[in-house]
Amino acid sequence: MFVMEKLPSRADIEKLNKARVLCVGDVMLDRFVYGEVSRISPEAPIPVCRVRNETSMLGGAGNVVRNLAALGAEAIFVTVTGDDDEGAEIDALVSEQDGIKAEIIRQAGRRTTVKTRYFADGQQLLRADQETEEEIPDDLVRAVIGNVRKHLPGADAVLLSDYGKGVLTLAVTAAIIDMARDANKPVIVDPKGVDYTRYRGASLLTPNRRELAEASAMKADGDSGVIEAAQHLIESCGVETILVTRGPQGMTLISGDGLHAHLAANAIEVYDVSGAGDTVAATMAASLGIGMAQADAARIANIAAGIVVAKTGTAVATIDEITGWLAARGGSTPDNNSVGLDEALRLIAAWRARGDRIGFTNGCFDLIHPGHISLLKQARNNCDRLIVGLNSDQSTSRLKGPERPIQPEGARATVLGAFESVDLVVIFEDDTPLKLLEAIRPDVLIKGADYSLDQVVGGDLVQGYGGKVMLADLAPGHSTTAAIARMSK
Repeated sequence: MFVMEKLPSRADIEKLNKARVLCVGDVMLDRFVYGEVSRISPEAPIPVCRVRNETSMLGGAGNVVRNLAALGAEAIFVTVTGDDDEGAEIDALVSEQDGIKAEIIRQAGRRTTVKTRYFADGQQLLRADQETEEEIPDDLVRAVIGNVRKHLPGADAVLLSDYGKGVLTLAVTAAIIDMARDANKPVIVDPKGVDYTRYRGASLLTPNRRELAEASAMKADGDSGVIEAAQHLIESCGVETILVTRGPQGMTLISGDGLHAHLAANAIEVYDVSGAGDTVAATMAASLGIGMAQADAARIANIAAGIVVAKTGTAVATIDEITGWLAARGGSTPDNNSVGLDEALRLIAAWRARGDRIGFTNGCFDLIHPGHISLLKQARNNCDRLIVGLNSDQSTSRLKGPERPIQPEGARATVLGAFESVDLVVIFEDDTPLKLLEAIRPDVLIKGADYSLDQVVGGDLVQGYGGKVMLADLAPGHSTTAAIARMSK
């Protein structure tokens, strides 16, 4: 075995937005319920979760197409839902997502699959599943195959996302693989179950190590064990290549011609593995769809997976985040730490991929005083990387009056960037940093204690996806406005 050290180029990654991937599989609704736990229930020895916020997003094959869209690729999505409220919610979520063309078939009497996860203080407490495992009837089998036949000519690759919920029946799976092979399109399968003969003819399978062991009935321990189990499945099931995801041990790519290669995992802290397999499958499909070699595609998928597991919830990896990871590996931050938003997002993605906790604070920072320094120190103590959103000159004038700022934005950014506690400074033009927060999605938002929690701009946004809002203690007797007043006297 050899370890693939070479990193993909930014040019290769940016080509992914040219891919068109036809994705067929089991969609589900992922619900996330966030709250606080402060006591144990008197009814049973279990925590009482006070719910603060709930969000829903596409799960299962739906998360695969979200990942395709995040890469800039065009996703053609064929799936089946129930004719229920949850199915309607999936319809709405798909329609809101750019880059997805959907053929969603509604089945009367079918129950849409829903997975609800409960979180408190950044930890998952419980997952409750509303399951559907019934295979779709013959008329819907024909409908799914018909939709695939309609869209296949315009696709570069076919991705089967099998969650065992009944869309990818034997008949559907075999028909799609046969049609794709006849059209010379690569078929990537994120498999389910132990019978991989159902995927005969597929170009690539992406099981994790446990799934590989179960399907091969072999231990699949260590490098040699993984290779042996994968080669057994390649020979017995008639697939071309297997990419095994192995968590902290990285990924191993095994082909039918006996070649194999290993990709070491990124050095990250894993927050949540939800949907990481979807990211790998989507990235491989987009990469192979534009003609990339399997080894090069696997390198990009490995980076994308590392970015996703460093996030909470069912997440995606964007082109900017992947290229940001590369930028951080190959370069450094500017001397004054002041960058544009695009570059900031690239660097932040790389830090997240390493497991860093991202903090954010903002302000005009006109004439730095001890109160500012105290705020920045407290903010940095609650995160690994601190981003400062800095009001531009025009923004500061609107907020503080026509006489302000005293120092122009470039000078203010240089002073802020010189502090050891500050990792990045991003100048913004709006009156509030809300758009910046929506783009950065920090793990912790820090403001001075002269605000209350309900007054913090973006506080509800950050708490909504599981982040925290912190109010820093104020250093008394310090104010830029007061200092200017004293000087004017």
